[in-house]
Amino acid sequence: MNDSNAVGYQLPHELVTLREQVRRIIEDEVIPAEARVDPDAAEIREDDYWAIARKTQAAGMWCMGSPREYGGGGLGMFEMCVLQEQMCQHRMGLYNPGAGVFGRTPPPVIWAGTEEQIQKYAVPTLKNATYTFFAITEPSGGSDPAGAIQCRAVREGDHYVLNGTKIFSSHAHEAEWGVVFARTDPKAGRAGITAFIIEKNTPGFVARPFKVMRTSALPNVVHLEDCRIPVEQRLGPEGAGLNLCLDLLTGLRFPYSACNIGVGVAALRMAIAYAKQRSTFGELLARRQAIQWMLADSEVELRAARWLTWEGAWKSDRKEDARMEASIAKLYSSEVLGRVVDRAVQIHGGYGVSKELPLERWYREARIRRIGEGPSEVHRMVIARNLLR
Repeated sequence: MNDSNAVGYQLPHELVTLREQVRRIIEDEVIPAEARVDPDAAEIREDDYWAIARKTQAAGMWCMGSPREYGGGGLGMFEMCVLQEQMCQHRMGLYNPGAGVFGRTPPPVIWAGTEEQIQKYAVPTLKNATYTFFAITEPSGGSDPAGAIQCRAVREGDHYVLNGTKIFSSHAHEAEWGVVFARTDPKAGRAGITAFIIEKNTPGFVARPFKVMRTSALPNVVHLEDCRIPVEQRLGPEGAGLNLCLDLLTGLRFPYSACNIGVGVAALRMAIAYAKQRSTFGELLARRQAIQWMLADSEVELRAARWLTWEGAWKSDRKEDARMEASIAKLYSSEVLGRVVDRAVQIHGGYGVSKELPLERWYREARIRRIGEGPSEVHRMVIARNLLR
């Protein structure tokens, strides 16, 4: 993928160098560590994790997208998308980019909190690589947070009492803390949603993981029953939760798209290598037009997805409204990923569905990517609404 030498544009030298460092860590450290666990394992071994993590920490490659003043690398959205594409090019990459060895970052909305909240929650997370979560989606629906959030938060003196159920919250059962969005004013519509920080072991908070097609980052059902949260754990002003929620979702969709592209790149690379060495009926697959067209279509679509993602990430870094671009990037990259991995599986034949290769896992997980971070149909609706506005 000749992404750094496009006519009229070159990535900064420092970013290219950093990207190569990330690539080497994935190839030399993460992939061998994955080979030491079951193909369906959610994570690498704990000793392998910290052995690699200590190296990335020493190299200044820890939590690179988090603010520098709190222990992160201070990189912007565009830079992180370039790096994220490399971080996910391994078996666990779609849901555990870099196997977490570059740090586990908290929900970005925490940076909208007070200095006390950042010091209490975000800084230890960056330092210790603990899991966190955020809970938006409810059983009644998740694509319309403004209308679907029914979880209630009622003020009682210096506490809020939360009641409700959330679903599809990854890592909630193993997290130290998370952010929950609840309705504080049922009559206020979009202005009636507020964000709260919830610590593990809070009475009334129960998280239960359940199995889906993917292997890692199992989603949770989160039950909140008379869950008392101190006012000090409200994140932002009361009623400001929807804007925080939308900012969170917009910000997550660019690195999500970059992961789609990265795994697609890895799958295409495998398909090319296999086509150049596999013969059928006395002819290499690489010489067959049907295979050549599969490879060509995959390359074209991945390049287009990358530029759409980079455009939106660049706009986000300039603090411009990038919500439409986030929908475009997420929609296109997730659908491209599905097609590229499907072609790679087809080219590999029976080997493509074997757990000896990562393609089988990517195939299952790619299907979820058209639903996670908003289904394709909702993003088409968002794009159309912006065009017709």
